[in-house]
Amino acid sequence: MLQRVLTHSARLVYYSSIMSNIKDLTVAHLKRAVEIMEQIESLQAQLASIGGRRVGRPPAATKGRKPRKRRMSAAGRARIAAAARARWAKYRRGAARPAKAAKKKRFSAAARAKLSAAAKARWAKAKAAGKSAL
Repeated sequence: MLQRVLTHSARLVYYSSIMSNIKDLTVAHLKRAVEIMEQIESLQAQLASIGGRRVGRPPAATKGRKPRKRRMSAAGRARIAAAARARWAKYRRGAARPAKAAKKKRFSAAARAKLSAAAKARWAKAKAAGKSAL
Protein backbone atom coordinates (compact mmCIF):
# COMPACT_ATOMS: atom_id res chain seq x y z
CA MET A 1 0.00 0.00 0.00
CA LEU A 2 2.83 2.36 0.87
CA GLN A 3 4.37 1.75 -2.53
CA ARG A 4 1.14 2.76 -4.25
CA VAL A 5 0.79 5.92 -2.21
CA LEU A 6 4.33 7.14 -2.73
CA THR A 7 5.21 8.17 -6.25
CA HIS A 8 8.59 7.28 -7.69
CA SER A 9 10.12 10.69 -6.95
CA ALA A 10 8.69 10.72 -3.44
CA ARG A 11 10.21 7.27 -2.82
CA LEU A 12 13.59 8.56 -3.99
CA VAL A 13 13.40 11.51 -1.60
CA TYR A 14 12.26 9.22 1.23
CA TYR A 15 15.04 6.68 0.73
CA SER A 16 17.72 9.30 0.11
CA SER A 17 16.85 11.00 3.41
CA ILE A 18 17.21 7.66 5.18
CA MET A 19 20.45 6.76 3.45
CA SER A 20 22.07 10.22 3.73
CA ASN A 21 23.22 9.47 7.29
CA ILE A 22 24.39 5.92 6.56
CA LYS A 23 27.95 6.73 7.65
CA ASP A 24 26.65 7.44 11.17
CA LEU A 25 24.98 4.01 11.51
CA THR A 26 26.40 1.18 13.58
CA VAL A 27 26.78 -2.40 12.38
CA ALA A 28 23.64 -3.38 14.28
CA HIS A 29 21.65 -0.67 12.51
CA LEU A 30 22.95 -1.79 9.12
CA LYS A 31 22.01 -5.42 9.84
CA ARG A 32 18.51 -4.30 10.83
CA ALA A 33 18.23 -2.25 7.64
CA VAL A 34 19.17 -5.31 5.58
CA GLU A 35 16.54 -7.39 7.40
CA ILE A 36 13.88 -4.78 6.69
CA MET A 37 14.82 -4.60 3.01
CA GLU A 38 14.55 -8.40 2.77
CA GLN A 39 11.12 -8.24 4.40
CA ILE A 40 10.04 -5.61 1.88
CA GLU A 41 11.20 -7.79 -1.01
CA SER A 42 9.40 -10.78 0.47
CA LEU A 43 6.17 -8.80 0.87
CA GLN A 44 6.43 -7.47 -2.68
CA ALA A 45 6.82 -11.03 -3.98
CA GLN A 46 3.75 -12.11 -1.99
CA LEU A 47 1.78 -9.15 -3.30
CA ALA A 48 2.80 -9.96 -6.85
CA SER A 49 1.77 -13.58 -6.48
CA ILE A 50 -1.68 -12.44 -5.36
CA GLY A 51 -2.01 -10.00 -8.27
CA GLY A 52 -0.58 -12.46 -10.75
CA ARG A 53 2.41 -10.36 -11.85
CA ARG A 54 5.76 -9.26 -10.54
CA VAL A 55 6.13 -5.78 -9.04
CA GLY A 56 8.73 -3.52 -10.59
CA ARG A 57 9.49 -5.80 -13.54
CA PRO A 58 7.99 -6.20 -17.00
CA PRO A 59 5.48 -9.02 -17.48
CA ALA A 60 6.95 -12.47 -18.17
CA ALA A 61 5.47 -12.51 -21.69
CA THR A 62 7.98 -9.90 -22.92
CA LYS A 63 10.94 -11.38 -21.08
CA GLY A 64 13.34 -13.18 -23.38
CA ARG A 65 11.60 -12.06 -26.57
CA LYS A 66 13.63 -10.25 -29.18
CA PRO A 67 12.32 -6.84 -30.21
CA ARG A 68 10.67 -6.79 -33.61
CA LYS A 69 12.79 -5.60 -36.50
CA ARG A 70 11.74 -2.44 -38.26
CA ARG A 71 10.39 -3.11 -41.69
CA MET A 72 10.60 -0.67 -44.58
CA SER A 73 8.02 -0.52 -47.29
CA ALA A 74 8.96 -1.05 -50.93
CA ALA A 75 8.05 2.58 -51.63
CA GLY A 76 10.41 3.75 -48.89
CA ARG A 77 13.27 1.66 -50.29
CA ALA A 78 12.53 3.01 -53.78
CA ARG A 79 12.69 6.63 -52.52
CA ILE A 80 16.05 5.99 -50.82
CA ALA A 81 17.46 4.29 -53.93
CA ALA A 82 16.27 7.15 -56.17
CA ALA A 83 17.92 9.70 -53.88
CA ALA A 84 21.19 7.74 -53.95
CA ARG A 85 21.08 7.54 -57.77
CA ALA A 86 20.51 11.30 -57.93
CA ARG A 87 23.49 11.95 -55.66
CA TRP A 88 25.75 9.78 -57.80
CA ALA A 89 24.51 11.42 -60.99
CA LYS A 90 25.28 14.84 -59.55
CA TYR A 91 28.76 13.65 -58.55
CA ARG A 92 29.43 12.21 -62.01
CA ARG A 93 28.34 15.47 -63.65
CA GLY A 94 31.19 17.13 -61.82
CA ALA A 95 29.23 19.28 -59.41
CA ALA A 96 30.84 17.62 -56.38
CA ARG A 97 34.25 17.02 -57.97
CA PRO A 98 37.14 19.13 -56.73
CA ALA A 99 38.69 21.52 -59.25
CA LYS A 100 41.73 20.22 -61.13
CA ALA A 101 45.08 21.45 -59.94
CA ALA A 102 46.77 24.03 -62.10
CA LYS A 103 49.63 22.90 -64.31
CA LYS A 104 53.07 23.12 -62.76
CA LYS A 105 55.04 26.12 -63.75
CA ARG A 106 58.11 25.06 -65.71
CA PHE A 107 61.33 26.91 -66.38
CA SER A 108 62.44 27.65 -69.88
CA ALA A 109 65.65 26.03 -71.19
CA ALA A 110 67.52 29.33 -70.83
CA ALA A 111 66.39 29.74 -67.19
CA ARG A 112 67.46 26.17 -66.38
CA ALA A 113 70.88 26.76 -67.93
CA LYS A 114 71.30 29.97 -65.92
CA LEU A 115 70.38 28.18 -62.63
CA SER A 116 72.71 25.30 -63.44
CA ALA A 117 75.61 27.68 -64.11
CA ALA A 118 74.99 29.47 -60.78
CA ALA A 119 74.96 26.15 -58.89
CA LYS A 120 78.19 25.01 -60.57
CA ALA A 121 79.84 28.31 -59.60
CA ARG A 122 78.78 27.87 -55.96
CA TRP A 123 80.17 24.34 -55.85
CA ALA A 124 83.45 25.42 -57.48
CA LYS A 125 83.85 28.15 -54.86
CA ALA A 126 83.07 25.69 -52.01
CA LYS A 127 85.57 23.10 -53.31
CA ALA A 128 88.23 25.77 -53.67
CA ALA A 129 87.71 26.63 -49.99
CA GLY A 130 88.15 22.92 -49.09
CA LYS A 131 84.52 22.33 -48.08
CA SER A 132 82.57 19.16 -48.86
CA ALA A 133 79.20 20.79 -48.24
CA LEU A 134 77.76 24.22 -48.96
